[in-house]
Amino acid sequence: MKKIALLGASGSIGLQTLEVIEHHQEQFSLVAFSVGKKVELIDKIVQIHQPKLISVQEEASAIVFSKKYPSIEFVFGEDGLMRIARLSDYDLLVNALVGFVGLMPTLKAIECKKDIALANKESLVVAGEFVMNACKEHQVKLLPIDSEHSAIFQVLQGNDKQSIHKLLLTASGGSFRDLKRAELQSVSKRDALNHPNWSMGAKITIDSATMMNKGFEVIEAHWLFDVDYKDIIVLLHRESIIHSMVEFVDKSVIAQLGIPDMKLPIQYALSYPERLPLDQISSFNFEELVSLQLEPIDYQRYPLLQLAFKAGELKGNLPAIMNAANEVAVAAFLNDEISFLDIEYFVMDACEHLEYKKDVIIEDIFLSDKLAREYVKKKIKGE
Repeated sequence: MKKIALLGASGSIGLQTLEVIEHHQEQFSLVAFSVGKKVELIDKIVQIHQPKLISVQEEASAIVFSKKYPSIEFVFGEDGLMRIARLSDYDLLVNALVGFVGLMPTLKAIECKKDIALANKESLVVAGEFVMNACKEHQVKLLPIDSEHSAIFQVLQGNDKQSIHKLLLTASGGSFRDLKRAELQSVSKRDALNHPNWSMGAKITIDSATMMNKGFEVIEAHWLFDVDYKDIIVLLHRESIIHSMVEFVDKSVIAQLGIPDMKLPIQYALSYPERLPLDQISSFNFEELVSLQLEPIDYQRYPLLQLAFKAGELKGNLPAIMNAANEVAVAAFLNDEISFLDIEYFVMDACEHLEYKKDVIIEDIFLSDKLAREYVKKKIKGE
């Protein structure tokens, strides 16, 4: 029985993680989880999984649910997330939080020698060197949940990392892949949230449309697999069947394929090194396959993807600035405060005007995150 602690249970990845655990209760048990404001989910999760510790966003919610479930410990806020991360009685932390808030729980869990199933991109985007060094120091496994990185991780089973020649990451192109840049001036939030292939949360769906998400995944791939940015190739793949590929030094290319469903990489991260049946999704039917298209990326069409390569190569505090600016800009777009193309403008503006620092300590990452958020919020307000 593998004991699971889950951060971000109310998000898309979190809810699908709960499904996986529920369908394999003989292999997994949920001992702790966090939700944000969607506290209405707590009753159902408690009924099914009987956890020992729950973190919510607001203190008032913690007080109310403590009275309702006196045998369960309730905590709240960022301190609550850290309380789960340093809990002694679990084997694997699934970090499905969205945003920079996921970084400190990742580092704390690693410090406590807990293996991590990581869906929180920001942990590696803004602090990849710190996270990977901590994993090495504490001998912790970092298991990727992103479909692209899970694909590469699966391909590498039985192969040496040193034999990698190139990584080929596939990208669906997001909601507006068939539109020219001029046509993006008037797109709506509703249009942006209509992803052609995947069912995801709002923030990651917008990031997919701008290709910021793929830029994050490029940086993640660099840290996870120790591959130079010049050897990471992004290809447009409309069907989302090939989840990514590895070209080895002998020029052999191996791909991982499957229908676009996040339960597959989630379950693999939870069950690794074993594979378990996944009856909730259908087998891929090759007999119905018409074609698999792979196209080069137009980096002029997706400037944030190009920016991510640059930020990743420069390292330092630039990825933290880029991420923080993007979080604020996407939130503003979802709140109807700015247009879709304004997201790119504010992210690129912050990266251009805020101070770049090459040699950083972890405190510099947090300071850069704070300054970038303040900067973009003021710019949005016209200050």
